Amino acid sequence: MFMSGHSHAKTIKHDKEIADQKRGNIFSKFARQISLAVRDKGSNPETNSSLRFAIERAKSFNMPKENIERAIKKGTGELAGENLEKILFEAYGPGDIAIIVEGITDNKNRALGEIKNIINDYNGKLVGEGSVKWMFERRGLITITLNNETQNPKTKEELEMKTIEAGADDIYWQDDLLEIYTKPEDLEKVKKNLEAQNIKIESALLGWLAKEEIAVDAKDKERAEKLFNALDDNEAVQEIYSNLKN
Repeated sequence: MFMSGHSHAKTIKHDKEIADQKRGNIFSKFARQISLAVRDKGSNPETNSSLRFAIERAKSFNMPKENIERAIKKGTGELAGENLEKILFEAYGPGDIAIIVEGITDNKNRALGEIKNIINDYNGKLVGEGSVKWMFERRGLITITLNNETQNPKTKEELEMKTIEAGADDIYWQDDLLEIYTKPEDLEKVKKNLEAQNIKIESALLGWLAKEEIAVDAKDKERAEKLFNALDDNEAVQEIYSNLKN
């Protein structure tokens, strides 16, 4: 199932038990993340935090080393690669929930058509730029899994205290997954503060947080979850954000 946070739907699933037919799709998403990170900020993970986290997450899903190295070489131009670009689409979904879809593609028109069809299939519609984005604010998002065998501290209370000390603005639990929100300009600082305490971070990115969440009936909520999963299956889609209340 997709991970839906406090208005955040993670498209690359935290569940490591992925069906084989989906593993290739997820590897492709990581490869695009890695290539784009290299192209934008260089191939050194020590100085390029976006690349470092993409590689670490890819490894956690057992993405083969040669796939990672190939994605890096495509980013540097050493190997021929796709002409990748970031995309962002805004939409309304079931129950009039607001949705932001972020992705990476080598063909924006194709991605637009595919994503539009998926959203239409679930009683939603794409809308123009700025139509729903005003309902969200840009925030830094860090995720930490408590049940990681190497994780320290071991309890929710201890981890909460550590994240507050590190400078987090807001925190939300999703079972054993902790979502930490920061000001955009504080993301790197909070991340480094957590790493300095030997806390293993699962992901760190700039995302969108809904200013207000809306509740929908059970039927629309089920439709929304199916929509998120269908979007998740699209190769171009990296992240999905909504104002759906959990």
